[in-house]
Amino acid sequence: MTNYTNPNFSTSTVITIDTQCDTLDGQAMEVPGTSVVIPNIRKILDVYRQLKMPVVHIVRIYKSDGSNVDLCRKQAIESGDEIFLDGSTGCDLAPGMFEPTSIKLDTEALLSGGIQEMSSHESIIYKPRWGAFFKTPLESHLKKLGIDTLIFVGCNFPNCPCASIYEASERDFRIVLVADAMSGVYPKGIEEMLDIGVVVENSLSIVDAVNG
Repeated sequence: MTNYTNPNFSTSTVITIDTQCDTLDGQAMEVPGTSVVIPNIRKILDVYRQLKMPVVHIVRIYKSDGSNVDLCRKQAIESGDEIFLDGSTGCDLAPGMFEPTSIKLDTEALLSGGIQEMSSHESIIYKPRWGAFFKTPLESHLKKLGIDTLIFVGCNFPNCPCASIYEASERDFRIVLVADAMSGVYPKGIEEMLDIGVVVENSLSIVDAVNG
């Protein structure tokens, strides 16, 4: 860590990536390890909620006609695969992250580029591709809140989280990857994150740092 990459937890937000029902064990797009890390994600979310610090959930939503789907999955959705399908329960955020246990996405507002406000400090943003900043209101939302540090948790590190972290680095955010609150993390990936100034921590360290 350096003075430029050291996290400022007082001006941080948690970013959850694609932690949706379809990625959980036994579901349509099961991502191994996602169900396992939900309790650690919840620990971090709970402390941010208690302190009324910002949380942003980034989600994928696919239209059944495939019109907004990335090319690698477009044919599958057009052929009838139901993954992150607009209006489906599989598209909803993983219930283990919340009390009560379900949050219904306002897909109409999200697909139109809006931000779904769950509370004064917790919101949902739809991303059309891998990166959380690509054609989304995320950057302007974070700047409005005065955020300079992003705490990344969620689903399938090699894909959307990794893309989102690189985008965040390009925008000069301080970045933390919570390794035990992210599925798909692997040693070489951690090495690559450290090489670009990402701080790699575990969930208990984040809880202690935010509380401290």
